[in-house]
Order: sequence, then structure tokens, then C-alpha cells
Amino acid sequence: MSSIISRSLTAVWRCQLASLAAVAVSFVGAGVVGSLLLLPVGLGRRAVPAAAAALRRRSDRSRERADGWSGVRIGPPEPLPLPRRPRAVLAADGFWRDLAWAWLEPLVGGLLVALPLALVEYGAFGALVQPFVWRLLGDGNWYAFVPVDSTPTMLAALALGLALMALGVALAPRALLLHARWTRLLLSGPRGAELERRIEQLTDGRADALEARAAELQRIERDLHDGAQARLVALGMRLDTATRLLERDPAAARAELAEVRALSARALDDLRDLVRGIQPPVLTDRGLGDALRSLALDSFLDVRVEARLPGRLAAPVESAAYFAVNELLANAAKHSGADLVRITVEHHDSRIPLLRVTVTDDGHGGADPSRGTGLLGVRRRLATFDGTLALESPPGGPTTVTLEIPCALSSPKTSSS
Repeated sequence: MSSIISRSLTAVWRCQLASLAAVAVSFVGAGVVGSLLLLPVGLGRRAVPAAAAALRRRSDRSRERADGWSGVRIGPPEPLPLPRRPRAVLAADGFWRDLAWAWLEPLVGGLLVALPLALVEYGAFGALVQPFVWRLLGDGNWYAFVPVDSTPTMLAALALGLALMALGVALAPRALLLHARWTRLLLSGPRGAELERRIEQLTDGRADALEARAAELQRIERDLHDGAQARLVALGMRLDTATRLLERDPAAARAELAEVRALSARALDDLRDLVRGIQPPVLTDRGLGDALRSLALDSFLDVRVEARLPGRLAAPVESAAYFAVNELLANAAKHSGADLVRITVEHHDSRIPLLRVTVTDDGHGGADPSRGTGLLGVRRRLATFDGTLALESPPGGPTTVTLEIPCALSSPKTSSS
């Protein structure tokens, strides 16, 4: 219950931010129109690309909010042409979509998020202000349909105010969702461009998957050759030596057989480590939540795992998420100087069901995905499943990595992991 109230109050605050953003975007839209009006006199040649870029930053931010706040994904448009090319900017379909959104957002989107705010604020006036000022306002004091001129009517206004506040708080998440869908209606790219981008993503993902599969096969072959295979060859040689010594030097033969036993144990350990590297048994038997807890116990960092999964996921998705988190923990241990890592795993059953894993460490921050292969490898692993990696790592920390993989639950579970 407390989590529901907390989410609703957070939604009220986000409605406030969205309403302020709607006001801000109206000024940006007016600036774009002003730059267009300056084109006939030549001043708009520089003003139009700059204004279009400022508007695109606003629309991109709105797409991010729709996804982060309501789980509504909006495909990005084609990038704007290079600066100082007003004709190319005017020919871009995404520019005109952004401009239409800038003019309609304050009128429609702003009103959507303003409704719960109005209910909360008007309710606060009835619950927190009327009880103290009604005697000063005289006989003409009304609150909604209640004439506040006595103690009973003041109490009625107070109750009505509390009810309006509760209604506003309850409506805020729904208003945010409707606002996100309205934003998607205006800012989604053309269907053809979205399909082309999707084909490119699938092509790149397929190439990455084939490359990763080839690299994994090479790793398995190398591990077998350098580990278990070498020990098995040595074991065979020791057995051959023990066989020759068995009759003429039984003591030496027993020593060789003891070494054979030790070699066989080490070969078995190598094979077990290899199997765990391919698919950890705890992941197969217990699922992603318990597998990550087992991973946390093996880390020398203080790792805390919170898993909210109402069921099992497809085995390839669980494996990809597990090894991605394993890589992120290794990065945190090697580079971040962190002491505490928090891992949150949850499944969102929205329009596009997805698994979201958030890994946050208290290190010094400043992570750069362009340097090193760790984060790039995680990103390629997720791309196979059309997943994404988002990194926030300001200097001084903390570092937050959010992994998202579109997937549905493969089997329900009686209790949350």
C-alpha cells in the first residue's frame, strides 16, 4: 500500500514537471516560428538550424520521460541535417513533427497533466486553508458547491478538499500514461522509417550474435584444449607409466595412481568450471533472481539484490541478463572503487513486456562506454535480444547502468523471487 501511495505522489510531482516543460516548449516553438519568419530577409539561414536543434533536444527529452515515467517507448526520428542547412532542415519530416508537437503540447498535453495538479491544489485549499480563513471571508465564501459560513460547512469543505486531493493523487499516474501516449502519437517517426531502422537493428544484432557465438565457441575450445584435455592427456601418460611399474615397483605404481586420481579430480573441476561458464546450474534450477544472489555472494563487494520477478523468463534472456550483470560487477570491482552495489531486477508487464535490471554502485563514477570492451560487450550481448544499455556515471559517482530486454514471462511462479 505504501509503495502505491509513493508512486502516486511521485506521479504528481512528475505531472508538475511535465506541465512546466509544456510551458517551456511553447517558447521554443515560438522561437522556431520566429526563425522561419526571418528566412525571407536572410537572418533565418542561421537561426532555423539552431532553433530546430533546440526543439529536437526538447522533443528527445519528452521521449525519454515517456519511456522512463510510463514505459511508453517512442522511436527516435531521423537525425536533423548538419548545421547551416536550413533547406535540408525544412525538408525533414521529423522537424515538422517536432514543431506540431511544440504547438499542441501546451494545449493538450499540458492540460492532461494539469488536471490532477488542479485537483490536488484546489483540494489543498479546501483542506488546509478554508478551516483557518472561513470566518474572515464572510457570508459569500463558497468552496466548490459548499457555502462555508459555519463550522459544519467548514468541516464539509475540509472533507471535500481531502477527497479532491486523494482523487488528484490517484489520477496522476493515469494522466502521465495518457500524456505519454499523446506524446507518442505526435512524435513517433513515420512507419516506413521505423521499419527501416528496425531492419538495420536486426541486421546488426544478427551479426553481433554470430560474432559472439563464434567467440564463445573459440573460448570453449581453448578452455578444453588448455584445461581438461591437457589434464586427460597427462592422466593417460601417468596410467601408462603406472601399468609398466605395477610388477617391478608396486610402490612407485601406487604413487603414479595417486597422481592419476589428483589429475582426474582437477580435470573434473575444469569441466565443471567450463559448464558453469556456459550456463550456471543455479540459473537453470532457480532462475535469475537466485542466480544473481549467488553471484553477489561470490563477489568481494557488498552486493545487495532485490528481485521482483513474478515468474521465469526465457532461458536465453536469463542467461544474457546474468552474464551482463556478472560483467558489470567485474567492472565495478576493477575500476570504480565501489564498496556497495545495488542490483534491482523487475519485470514490467506493459504494452511491451520487458525485463529491467538496474545496477548502481557508489564508486567514483566517470565510466566511459567508448573505452574498454566490458560495456561494449554487454551492449552487444543485449542487442541480440533487442535490448538496450543506459549508463549514467557523472564524475564523483554514483554509476547507474540500466539494462532493458523486451521479453514476456515464460512461466508463472507462486511467489515473488
